[in-house]
Amino acid sequence: MRGFVSVVVVVVTACGVACAAEPAKKPNVVLILADDLGYGDLGCYNPASKIPTPNMDRLAKEGVRFTDAHSPSSVCTPTRYALLTGRYAWRTRLQRNVIGPFAQPLIAEKLLTVPAMLREQGYATACVGKWHLGWGWSKPDEGGTRDFRKPIPDGPTTRGFDVYFGTDVPNYPPYCFIENDRTVGIPSEAAPVGRDAFNIAGPMVPGWKLVDVLPGLEKRAVEYIEKAAKDDKPFFLYLPLTSPHYPVVPSAAFKGKSKVGDYGDFVMQTDAVVGTLLDALKRIGAAENTLVIFTSDNGPEITGEVNPGAYDRLKEFGHASMGPLRGTKRDAWEGGHRVPFIARWPGKVKPGTPSAETVCHVDLMATLAEVLNVKLPADAGVDSVSVLPALLGEVRAAPLREATVHHSAQGKFAIRKGDWVLICAPSGDDNGKKGEPAWFLKDRGYEPHTEAGELYDLAADPTQKRNRYRSEPAKVKDLAALMERYVTEGRSTPGPRQKNDVEVTWDKRSK
Repeated sequence: MRGFVSVVVVVVTACGVACAAEPAKKPNVVLILADDLGYGDLGCYNPASKIPTPNMDRLAKEGVRFTDAHSPSSVCTPTRYALLTGRYAWRTRLQRNVIGPFAQPLIAEKLLTVPAMLREQGYATACVGKWHLGWGWSKPDEGGTRDFRKPIPDGPTTRGFDVYFGTDVPNYPPYCFIENDRTVGIPSEAAPVGRDAFNIAGPMVPGWKLVDVLPGLEKRAVEYIEKAAKDDKPFFLYLPLTSPHYPVVPSAAFKGKSKVGDYGDFVMQTDAVVGTLLDALKRIGAAENTLVIFTSDNGPEITGEVNPGAYDRLKEFGHASMGPLRGTKRDAWEGGHRVPFIARWPGKVKPGTPSAETVCHVDLMATLAEVLNVKLPADAGVDSVSVLPALLGEVRAAPLREATVHHSAQGKFAIRKGDWVLICAPSGDDNGKKGEPAWFLKDRGYEPHTEAGELYDLAADPTQKRNRYRSEPAKVKDLAALMERYVTEGRSTPGPRQKNDVEVTWDKRSK
């Protein structure tokens, strides 16, 4: 995430002829990660959006809005891994899709994380929201029952966070809140699969309501910053929201407000959460020394088992969650991983500025390290690039990132360098039979192809209609060689060679 930055503010006290500078005050950092929010859902990114997003738009007016920001994957677990470790998740055992219910931890115990790095620099660290990176869940007994009376090892508080509160995944069991390493209550009832938006069988706490999850996270996040602001420590709040991801369950106050169905209502509620956090920071006097970052973990959902997906919404309501881009969640195309990314940093970031710099969530670690003047160990943040200059609006002749790697739900790789992106496989089936409908292909003028891979010049063809794979063989060769180097060296940044956790097969082009 290219714009993840802690800011160092130097306070100088006037004292006559000689002035002594006080110690640099480290900024607070609040990172809000929406779930499945599309590039075209926000008004500040898509003037044709039919969903009101006044608070996200306000944040953009008060900060920098990146137009070429990317999640490292088009699904959520690998994005969360990369964001917190500065390392692409395809270097781990997770080669495709996401981890399932009751999965074991994906982040290795000894791997440096962003919160652990910040804690070493004196920060208080908290995660409030969706984790989806695995825990050390105990095995069920012969009857399939788990003992929820015991602590759950290897969760967020063992990966750099002082405190945690949230739901592992809103549509996964156990259906309950988890605080630090224990469930809040005992999940002792079976979830009512088939009604109330429950779609995966498993235990839940009595009285659990999915509609209460987002308000619960909002309340706890505000409580955390109100308490943390009274401490001498700077704080880092990572707020991975459960919205507008399935289950799409807007509260009664937002029901019917958007005119774009339940999804639009849920986006409005997500926007309201952003507004609540911004207002709370201002109320407690912390806004001026807090870097606020808002982004999404991947592109918009299309499955639409209960609520209309992105293509259905476009047809029914005329609202394009992917905006003008091609692709949605799970895809290797731009719409799968190009996401909103807004950063506000009073006194450092010029308000209302757009940036076309290519940035990626994996850049959070290196960016914060540069802000705090921290030298990372050789095996930490191996894919992370500091994007501090872009955050500060510095004019540069060359891009900050040499290249960026994207990864689809089905394990397809794409590598982007400059304006060119190579998809190292035939694309288009990452969403299976629920992919691009025929009417969409016709309306936007997309034609099928028989090439082994796909190559696009995004400067000339941002909607990815013209596959240049056959006409630009030298460019294909160059990008493929760079991808090979990133895999074999175990890193994509300068430094000593590292090992991937598993063998990585990146080239899936048909021969």
